[in-house]
Amino acid sequence: MKSISYRELKKSEISESLFANFNRYQNVEKCWRKENGEWILKDIAFTEQWGSDEYKVLIKCLQNTVKTGGTVFGAFSDNVLVGFASIESQFWGSQKEYIQLSSIHTSYECRGMGIGKELFFLASKKAKEMGAQKLYISAHSSEESQAFYKALGCVEAVEYNKKLVDEEPYDCQLEYRLLI
Repeated sequence: MKSISYRELKKSEISESLFANFNRYQNVEKCWRKENGEWILKDIAFTEQWGSDEYKVLIKCLQNTVKTGGTVFGAFSDNVLVGFASIESQFWGSQKEYIQLSSIHTSYECRGMGIGKELFFLASKKAKEMGAQKLYISAHSSEESQAFYKALGCVEAVEYNKKLVDEEPYDCQLEYRLLI
């Protein structure tokens, strides 16, 4: 594989053809659950594999992110999308210090190459430039996803975004402090 290039995506680029070779696959064995105030790793197994319906929803969401002032980053190998991340433009929280990292994914065959990490730091840099103090992540509760975020320095969010919790009650609500 050649080197990976990263760039912001325009709304017009975000289409089905962009995701034609993207493989959002994950075999999950264990997930984190909060019970009685404690985080417990539980045996919860399932396979996640996006199909055309999931990509159609994703495309609409990412186009809306750009349309409303957010940013979508793409990671490319030989002009093929191998990773992407998005941040929204709306500030929220009691001090209006949070901006949401609304998505971050690396194509299955490219995981473990540092692509997700680079996308995370590009999103963090952009959020900081926009004036955010914290990045908010409603993150998949799988053992692997949580290990990724914790390795980057994410911690349980001080404030929870009720709308995101209601949409995905099993997600772990995380934050990443953007150093000033």
